[in-house]
Amino acid sequence: MNLRSLTLVPALSLMLAACGGGVIPSGGKTPVVRSATQPPVRTTVPRPGPVGKPAAQVQMIPGLESVIGSDALQLGRTFGTPRLDVIEDDARKMQWSGTACILDVYLYPPANGGKPTATYVDARRGDGRDVDRAACVAALRKGQ
Repeated sequence: MNLRSLTLVPALSLMLAACGGGVIPSGGKTPVVRSATQPPVRTTVPRPGPVGKPAAQVQMIPGLESVIGSDALQLGRTFGTPRLDVIEDDARKMQWSGTACILDVYLYPPANGGKPTATYVDARRGDGRDVDRAACVAALRKGQ
């Protein structure tokens, strides 16, 4: 044995002793564990109240005036049938694509209720690189 092995033996012995169960008392009897006579106390945690949804932040970028504020029908008239149309809770994502770019338009209902309208636009190339949003909108307009 080397010196390193000799120093590990006491350390391992201590760790094993810490993991061991209780010692059986002399006399050979095993201690009896009894449950509490009182029933457990039940506590009720109140559920949080309804959380108000934050108002959608409206993106104001020059060149997007014809998109921001439009509803799904108006966007369909402008760009045609979307390639992707995902509705989740009160949010909606519509996507159009062409050779120039991929356009994602996000629609949310106004804070005071009503039809969801476009509040945010994102544009990228097929490889994921960003594209000027206004240029993408112009390139994907129906009939151009």
